[in-house]
Amino acid sequence: MNSTVRRPAPNVLRRIAAMVAMAAALASASAALQAQGAKRPMTIDDIMALKSVGSTNISPNGALVTFTVGGWEHPSANAAKGDSAKGDTHENRSHVWIVPTDASAPARQLTFSERGESAPAFSPDGQSIAFISARGAAGATPPRPQIWLLRLTGGEAERITDIKEGASTFSWAPDGRSIAFISSDSLARDDEAKRARRDDPQQYEGDQRFSHVWIVDMATKKSRELTHSTEWTVSGGAAWSPDGSRIAISTHLSTLLRDERRSAFMVTVATGALTPIKAAGEIQGTPAWSPDGKTLAFTTLAQTHAAHSDGMMEREQRSTHLTLYNVAAGTAKDVYDAKQFDEDANGIKWSPQGDQIWFTATDRSWQSVWSYLVPPGRYMKGLPRQMVGGLSYSKDGLSVAMTKQTATEPNDIYFMRMDAMGEQRRLTTMNPQLDQIALGETEVITWKSSDGQEVEGILLKPVGYQPGQKVPMLVEPHGGPTGAHNAGFKASNGSPGQFWAGKGWATFYPNPRGSTGYGEKFMRGNIMDWGGGDYKDIMTGVDAVIAKGIADPEKLAVAGWSYGGYMTSWVVSQTTRFKAARMGAGLSNLESMYGTTDIPGYIGAFFDGVPSKATLAKYRERSAMTYIDQVKTPTLILHGAQDGRVPIGQPMEFFRGMKDRGTPTELWFYPREGHGFTEYYHQMDKMKREFDWIARYTLGTKVLQ
Repeated sequence: MNSTVRRPAPNVLRRIAAMVAMAAALASASAALQAQGAKRPMTIDDIMALKSVGSTNISPNGALVTFTVGGWEHPSANAAKGDSAKGDTHENRSHVWIVPTDASAPARQLTFSERGESAPAFSPDGQSIAFISARGAAGATPPRPQIWLLRLTGGEAERITDIKEGASTFSWAPDGRSIAFISSDSLARDDEAKRARRDDPQQYEGDQRFSHVWIVDMATKKSRELTHSTEWTVSGGAAWSPDGSRIAISTHLSTLLRDERRSAFMVTVATGALTPIKAAGEIQGTPAWSPDGKTLAFTTLAQTHAAHSDGMMEREQRSTHLTLYNVAAGTAKDVYDAKQFDEDANGIKWSPQGDQIWFTATDRSWQSVWSYLVPPGRYMKGLPRQMVGGLSYSKDGLSVAMTKQTATEPNDIYFMRMDAMGEQRRLTTMNPQLDQIALGETEVITWKSSDGQEVEGILLKPVGYQPGQKVPMLVEPHGGPTGAHNAGFKASNGSPGQFWAGKGWATFYPNPRGSTGYGEKFMRGNIMDWGGGDYKDIMTGVDAVIAKGIADPEKLAVAGWSYGGYMTSWVVSQTTRFKAARMGAGLSNLESMYGTTDIPGYIGAFFDGVPSKATLAKYRERSAMTYIDQVKTPTLILHGAQDGRVPIGQPMEFFRGMKDRGTPTELWFYPREGHGFTEYYHQMDKMKREFDWIARYTLGTKVLQ
């Protein structure tokens, strides 16, 4: 007897296979959790509950460290009255904490105000801590941030400044009798009245309220403006000379982010007299005084681009140069040496003897501590292959407080002696709940790109991964492109890799050419070549992980933010290897991006200037919109509704292009958000929505509701 066997449709077979694969992955993850002592996988709620540690400041004698701890807080005033809709709000705030460096007592919280505190700094005598806080009842406008003082002997915090527009970055005078701080111009009274009645047309790039240096006397609490200019705005902090007679400042010629014109001055505290600081390049930060007051150290960036008719220019894509400035002679010495050190020096600090300059710098996938030895002119690396930052030094320079993270732990406070740099003492554990959470293993890997260039990246494996398993993999291009992924802790709303690891996914973080941390030549490797060598670096990296037997080539997805969003749009316009994509704050049309972003000079630096008859072909050639007919990958688009960096036309163009061609896509705008998401529910929604989309189209399952 003849019979006909009905076979399931191909899409049904794919769904069945996906469900079997998911079941196997979940069973493997369950077994792995049992092996780890029944630890549970990380959830999105766990990510939102993490505390962030920063603003490290050590006491002059090296005995205490003050720092901030930030996290989401849930005001309950309305909720207590039964109004859950109003009461269920979340604010991300930080507060000031303190801990002894000998670890003789646990860290304790010092401040508890309803709007939080930031930037704690010990007084020169070590008896008080100044910090910034916006305290007081809200009237027509919220209270402005002011400088407050908390004495370690006890008592309530005392407000030191009462400035209309508030106080920002501040620094103690060496004798502790005064504090220099930065404050901006106020609106004219007529303009305030107009805004109040909504008679407020706004000129694009027209708000040019400059910032100036002020000084407050600690005894009288009276503040005076030290500098005032209509030609430049203070762009950094205020650095006191060792004798307290002068202050060094860095400035911009306007408040526009696209304005690369910078300068620096020394200001005489008694008179406000200005002395320009000249160097062969734009001075990139607030100069740091040597202990004897004879030399200033700062970084410079030489400009080779011609200025536009408005005086502005493209951002130079080069490493900054450490520079020493002879105060008496008014001469600068560039001490850059590409063979010894070819990155940007951050957090410059002189040793107490004046024979070394200490700083941190990106070092491939890490953040290392460096020294520049002044007499021999030699660079020396310390603390290699670690993720450290926020270094703060005692008065004698021997004791150091810093933040440090690892692949399995977010930042905490550590203490170190400079005469025993390899020995570090952990002072805090601000996220002890992580002991109950199973985490994936992180590995730094290298591979050869299509042209033989060595490339590095970070691979986060699923929880309990066993060699030989082939797992779904998310590829996450970083922003920038002058940025880099690091080997630190991957559990934030921007990069929730450990959440994905708990779901059985690997996450691959490539650092293609154009990334920082690998020298100037590598960083300049994608000039006039977005979507070229950088794209090939990423794709050969994917091939390398597949060759390791880890990534399943049939279960690949890609999700990037900012330049990573550009790369996401580019990837799906060039290949159909990826089953799903999420484009976040991404740019899809470089021509229209140049004309609408707040940093056009940064874009122009990669494409030989402004879009013109001579350059327009390259702008269009490297835009994903040019290849929109080739996009077949289901792509979710997420974007801040107030994004000035990548304006909303960029996702709208890409969405419309896919929608018109029948490619599965959704575009979600988040009200009030800029280039990165800052609101609690928006961060939650982002993580849930992107996982649901990618899992659905990569594995054929809808996991989160």
